Amino acid sequence: MTTAGRQQMDLAFEVEKGQLLTLYGPSGAGKTTILRILAGLTSISSGHIIVDGDVWYDARQKINVPTQRRSIGFVFQDFGLFPHWSVYDNLRYAMPKGEDPRLMHELIELMELGSLQDTRPTFLSGGQQQRVALARAIVRKPRLLLLDEPLSALDDDMRHRLQDYIERIRRHYELTTVLVSHHLPEILRLADAVIWLDKGSIRQQGPPEKIFPPAPEKT
Repeated sequence: MTTAGRQQMDLAFEVEKGQLLTLYGPSGAGKTTILRILAGLTSISSGHIIVDGDVWYDARQKINVPTQRRSIGFVFQDFGLFPHWSVYDNLRYAMPKGEDPRLMHELIELMELGSLQDTRPTFLSGGQQQRVALARAIVRKPRLLLLDEPLSALDDDMRHRLQDYIERIRRHYELTTVLVSHHLPEILRLADAVIWLDKGSIRQQGPPEKIFPPAPEKT
């Protein structure tokens, strides 16, 4: 894919089904832009996006599936919950029509939200709100889960706990996930693969232990 708005980008990558790919790099490298491109929120002038064999974008064929028809779950840093609705109502609104409601109840159990489902987001902690935001994205049963530094505002203890939820949910539902993160312990814990971006291009890509090898022991 190339050219997203005024930012020049030149990159190509694949994510295996069920993998978690982390986008890493300095501010302005294009990490969030890639998520927005995948979601159809930022336009590009060339390239293609194919998910599970379905073409979401192809410049040559003039295919551009709108955001609402792309099977995505998107979690931003600011949660984006409806403040006057309960946890349960936030999840129910996101669930596609005709979907089995058992999925929502299963998510509530997996994310340990049962005691909070009648509570409005205003009365939840940051970690609790983030669990709701994750559950709301997943209740759509997305082909692609996009996470834009979702844990950056949390303290280390809560961040570690939320990583557990992300890993548990991702593996339970075999979610293909793209995560933007600057936090190396988080990347090493969660990522199957890493793309290190710089100025819209791929600097390195591979398994996290290859991109971030451990420092040699001092003798």
